[in-house]
Amino acid sequence: MKKFVLIPDSFKGTLSSTKVCDIIEKGILKKYKNANIIKIPVADGGEGSVDAFIQAVGGEIINVKVSGPYFDKIDSFYGIIDNGECAVIEMAACAGLPLVEDRKDPSKTTTFGVGELIKDALNRGVKKIIIGLGGSCTNDGGTGCAASLGVVFRNKNGESFIPVGGNLAAIADIDMTKIDHRLKDIEIITMCDIENPLYGENGAAYVYGPQKGASPQMVNFLDQNLRSLAEVVEKRLGFKDWDFKGAGAAGGMGYGMRVFLNSKIQMGIETVLDITDFDNIIKDADYIITGEGKIDYQSLRGKVVIGVARRAKKQDKKVFAVVGTIGEGAEGAYEEGVTEIIECNCDHLPFEQIKPRASQDLERAVSKLIERLEN
Repeated sequence: MKKFVLIPDSFKGTLSSTKVCDIIEKGILKKYKNANIIKIPVADGGEGSVDAFIQAVGGEIINVKVSGPYFDKIDSFYGIIDNGECAVIEMAACAGLPLVEDRKDPSKTTTFGVGELIKDALNRGVKKIIIGLGGSCTNDGGTGCAASLGVVFRNKNGESFIPVGGNLAAIADIDMTKIDHRLKDIEIITMCDIENPLYGENGAAYVYGPQKGASPQMVNFLDQNLRSLAEVVEKRLGFKDWDFKGAGAAGGMGYGMRVFLNSKIQMGIETVLDITDFDNIIKDADYIITGEGKIDYQSLRGKVVIGVARRAKKQDKKVFAVVGTIGEGAEGAYEEGVTEIIECNCDHLPFEQIKPRASQDLERAVSKLIERLEN
């Protein structure tokens, strides 16, 4: 009996990682009717990450009311896995772009609710928290999240307030003494797949502000505010590093997670591979099948396909990648351990035409892949 391990990313805008797994499984079972198939849909930190983790390793969804992007109470959720030891939070569940609909304004939105989700998880006695960054509508540098966990931000008059993207420059002092004491006893991992610094032309505001509703003038304003935050953090807390990889993720949330919560910042795929015990699962696997929407030179930084291939290479396992599109520089994947790449969108059609036929294109690519497995 052949053993297959399926571990694809989502095909952004078309197919979820769970759907990709199901289509690949269906294709395998046509030829290998008794195959042992392990499905690990990849959570990248954005919307759907909690569901993906729970499907991969089991667990439960916790429903809770927390503050939404504009401080109004909303229904939110997070996941509990690892026998209650670990919480998985996607910040999009309370600070996501879809939640603001047509009211986009990153100068006023908050990550306060993310801190409330963390607090609820602490109340349940977790020992580890994984936070996925992605799809946020915020630009507050993680200050809202920090404030909800007890960090006190004061203006020049000594008055405390909860910062948002538009008033970060008003922060004159930061008091960490009242932060929830339970945080020091747990491990916090922040999943982040982008490398942007906190501010500057490649920073949070300039790169991601426009999609959150910021005009060119607001982008500059938000960027200046993030610079101001970094200056006060350095002055009051002694933390100087504003340009580490991922600092600018989710409106500076990556920066805030490290500064205020002492979180480790880690590529999403590395987190998934560790949590799912991937190295152990593939020991007796015959084939590993992964995939993502597009593979190109950027993938070589360690996105899903490359992350999987690097781990599998250590055990000399065959890794097949089914991808939407093969882009420039993809050949570097072979050196990282990918055996073969099969493309879905061979005709290189525009996205509008791909979307309605994405499932069928993937089915065809999987059929092609199955034919080649024994070669």
